[in-house]
Amino acid sequence: MKNTSSKNITIRSSGFDFLNQLKKNNDREWFNTHKEEFQQEQEYIETFADALLKELNTHDVIETPSGKKSLYRIYRDTRFSKDKTPYKTHWSGSFRRATKYRRGGYHFHIEEGNTYIAGGFFGPSAEDLKRIREDISFDAAPLRKILSSQSFISTFGTLKGEKLKTTPKGFDAANEAIDLLRYKQFLLTRRFSDQEVLSEDFLEQAGQTFKNMRPFFDYMSEVLTTDINGSVA
Repeated sequence: MKNTSSKNITIRSSGFDFLNQLKKNNDREWFNTHKEEFQQEQEYIETFADALLKELNTHDVIETPSGKKSLYRIYRDTRFSKDKTPYKTHWSGSFRRATKYRRGGYHFHIEEGNTYIAGGFFGPSAEDLKRIREDISFDAAPLRKILSSQSFISTFGTLKGEKLKTTPKGFDAANEAIDLLRYKQFLLTRRFSDQEVLSEDFLEQAGQTFKNMRPFFDYMSEVLTTDINGSVA
């Protein structure tokens, strides 16, 4: 990890400038001509991600070893896409929590007009989804308490993610928690304005956003790693 004071680490407007030019010139010839510029901007993002990882490790245990390792490649996989442009036009990355007993993941996406910090469960397995729904059906109060807390509402607003339009198989449509049982994804998202992203305290705000996910992650981790008697599954 780079030995840089986190107080001096910000997202630079030049990173937005590069991405905006890339949106207008999304081809290999232009990118190769501006490869050094890309590498410089990528290094700034790596430094930011390193600092964000350091913030995360003050309250969680993260498996991802470095900011650099957290970043997604800028090269798009176009094999099964109608959009054949070769490059992504945003900076993004994710951090994995350590051990199978800590569930949930942290994600960041930086792009002019579309920056957000997110986390949660994007594609839970059928087994995990069944266990989550069974716990909610048995007693939704613990989850509702988290979702209605001041810190959750002020940071994320509401729980987000795809939902079924009908009742999930095996559950009662009259269940008072049917609104939660319909979720197929469980996502926490906070969006930031460009002014906020370029401010001196964006790193602090991003780190606090991740920290505010912990009650939700802790609930989900308990549901997914313990059996009906509360023993480790």
